[in-house]
Amino acid sequence: MTEPAGLSVEVSVISSDAAIITISGELDVETGLVLQHQLAGQVVHGRRHLVLDLAEVPFMDSSGMGVIIRAINEVRSIDGSVSLAAPSQVVRRLLDLTGVSMSCRIFDSADAACEALLGQGGETVNTTTGKAAQ
Repeated sequence: MTEPAGLSVEVSVISSDAAIITISGELDVETGLVLQHQLAGQVVHGRRHLVLDLAEVPFMDSSGMGVIIRAINEVRSIDGSVSLAAPSQVVRRLLDLTGVSMSCRIFDSADAACEALLGQGGETVNTTTGKAAQ
């Protein structure tokens, strides 16, 4: 599936059951389906802990919020988690107004989210290479 203009989704696997999904661009009705497919694909491949890096998302509407809520519900059904990293003030306000910020952890950076996630008994993984530390 091709990505709509202005949206980029990059996946970095950090352990056998966790991934960072870096989203760049506006998350709205035109782009939300692309992200939804990427997130579903990660769950199908065994990733039940997802870090959504929102640092480069300047705008998100209710469609984008719906994609995130679906992901939260889906991974919770398999004892997983969704963490959100570095949302802009505009996106953070939407997360707060909708209550999403109360249902998942929000971190200042993707690195902080990964440290918290992998510190829960997971293997130590180099987030640059994606390989387990020796």
